[in-house]
Amino acid sequence: MPNPESPLCDLHIHIGASVAPHVMWSIAHQQGLRLPVKDYWEFVDLITVNPRKVRTLEDYLSILHTWTERIQSSPSAMEISTYEVIGKEYRGSRVERIELRFNPMKRNLGGERDLDHIIHATLRGMDRACLEYGVEAGLIFCLAREFTPELNEIILEKAIRYMDRGVIGIDLAGTEKQAVELGDSAQAFARIFERAREAGLGTTVHTGETSSTAGEGVIAVMKHLKPHRIGHGVRAAYNPEAVKMLADTGTVLEICPTSNLHTRAVRHLEEFAYVLGTFKEGGVRFTINTDGTYLCRTNLMNEIRLLTESDIISAEDAERCRQLSWEASFLERR
Repeated sequence: MPNPESPLCDLHIHIGASVAPHVMWSIAHQQGLRLPVKDYWEFVDLITVNPRKVRTLEDYLSILHTWTERIQSSPSAMEISTYEVIGKEYRGSRVERIELRFNPMKRNLGGERDLDHIIHATLRGMDRACLEYGVEAGLIFCLAREFTPELNEIILEKAIRYMDRGVIGIDLAGTEKQAVELGDSAQAFARIFERAREAGLGTTVHTGETSSTAGEGVIAVMKHLKPHRIGHGVRAAYNPEAVKMLADTGTVLEICPTSNLHTRAVRHLEEFAYVLGTFKEGGVRFTINTDGTYLCRTNLMNEIRLLTESDIISAEDAERCRQLSWEASFLERR
């Protein structure tokens, strides 16, 4: 374990998955949102992961898309949510640098709410938390595999527009199964990612996080999108070509242990030992992150502890991951 006094950095955490249930409960009632449950504890079960209802990545994402993103679909909700995530992570795990990601277009109720107001409110919540807790933070805007190119272009334009206010990167999210069903491929996003890099934004992509793949998505992303980092990427361990590409390019993986166990991207801790052992042996750089603290009922210190106490990584490995998180942060590009 890193020294408890050492500050931590979380590179992969979704606003939609990291707000405390009691805060979400309050926001939902403030907005007069009709919920399918009347009891608070049933609501907690509704918006958090448990093995009874989450067995795949699609199950995991359905919680976000059905409830948390909907509850957060207003400027005031996003300001409160962003403020609460940053403060909680600092108090709970001494996270002193945090890169929060979300899709602003999934918070404007299909165009009913103004996109710029959503973004400004999120930035206000971030600024307030950074001022009060003395931490650093930045926003990563998620593109969506299921969106049209035109919608994703709008998100990119907003990311570029607000770079001087705290937007530090773009992400590509959604399942790779969606991409295949919609006829999309990594090539379809190549120009968007090229424009993002030219503008000075950091780039990251969700890929290699479903058990049905063996690193093919990681290879396609590396070839066509050339991201600075990759979200998850655990399935690359089963593809020697993917491991070599990651090592040769120095691309950093954002590993999220509890999340990957919930979605069955990794079946159990023994498999995680194989995955991370393969990456270490192959020279692949990786960091440890949360993905969604309240959705997964975890925090960054717990994620590190899970891997060290299971002897999957050593204390020295954990410290290297901690240091790499700071070095690989898009905030370092400023």
